[in-house]
Amino acid sequence: MIIYIYLFSWSLAGVFGVDSVKSVSVTEGDSVRLNPDLTEIERDEEITWKYNTIMIAKTYGKDSKSRFYEGSADGRFRDRLKLDQTGSLIITNTRITDSGEYKVFSKTSETPLNIFSLTVYAHLSVPVISRDSSQNSSSSSSSCSFLCSVVNVSDVSLSWYKGNSLLFSISVSDLSRSLSLHLECLDDFYSCVVNNPIRNQTTHLNTDLCQTCSDSVSLIVLISAAAGFLLIVVAVGIFFICRKHRPRSSDR
Repeated sequence: MIIYIYLFSWSLAGVFGVDSVKSVSVTEGDSVRLNPDLTEIERDEEITWKYNTIMIAKTYGKDSKSRFYEGSADGRFRDRLKLDQTGSLIITNTRITDSGEYKVFSKTSETPLNIFSLTVYAHLSVPVISRDSSQNSSSSSSSCSFLCSVVNVSDVSLSWYKGNSLLFSISVSDLSRSLSLHLECLDDFYSCVVNNPIRNQTTHLNTDLCQTCSDSVSLIVLISAAAGFLLIVVAVGIFFICRKHRPRSSDR
């Protein structure tokens, strides 16, 4: 009976293969556990783990002995791999370069028992909001210009929100890029959000900055209007003074 179950399990793996690839995401520096959900019979076998096509670890079933190939994969996993009694692979202090496919095999099958697609994301820095002086100096409207920036990011989106409504967003997939997003601000509630598929960081724009900037622009507009009006008054005064002192033809 035991032999029959063993052969049946092997046949399913050998003929049909893995049903699907399991996606796993983690933030750089965290630990991750890849659990292949092995049966009790499979745990008694010799189990091998591969990173892409490179062998990185092996457990010898009933003996509960493990072997790690520290020099494989350019030594990137040195002192960071563990295997527990369930056959699960534990990667500590994860790095972005750990991203890839992890496959677990039994000694009796060339078909993977399970496949994991691991993605390690970099830490998200908090977005910084600053005045966009280049825009403010050239703008004649009553709005203010702000810039939201984030540095050394990859696989992220940077977005401006007005309340809970998305205004606009940009994305980048390249490693170690810096992103900036411009905003014309009126007196309202705004926030800048940087996010990847598993984390996000948010910075809220102080509405007092919008109001202060708007008041400053309004004051400049008012002063400009007053100065223009004063110039018109002076021009009209000079016109009438010149006209009053202009010699009449009868006086010649």
